[in-house]
Order: sequence, then structure tokens, then C-alpha cells
Amino acid sequence: MEKTPKDLITTREAIKLLGISSNTIARLFKSGELTRYDDILDNRKKLVSRSEVERLKANRVRAAA
Repeated sequence: MEKTPKDLITTREAIKLLGISSNTIARLFKSGELTRYDDILDNRKKLVSRSEVERLKANRVRAAA
């Protein structure tokens, strides 16, 4: 069983950090580039690890250079 990260943020925050659309983040979840977690307090919210988002952001910046 996978351990849930401690640095979870909402998908909305991840969208803002990455500067992408909600469709793009959905594709990232579907492709496995980002892992989505359920919010145990509100099952309508989906969460993602901030460190995973930062890693993806850094990779995208390097790829654009």
C-alpha cells in the first residue's frame, strides 16, 4: 500500500503553481505523471503532493530551455 505524502495541496493550487488548465492536470493524472489523492475530510476534493508538482514544474522548465 502506498504511503500518503504529508505535503498535499489541492488540485486547484497545483494548477496555479504549474500555470496549466484543469484539462491539462486531468491528463497528467491519467498519464500517471501526477498522483491524485482523495481528501479524507471532503471526498469532492482531490489532492496532490506539492513536491511532485514542484518536480514536474522543474522538469518542464528544463525541457523548455
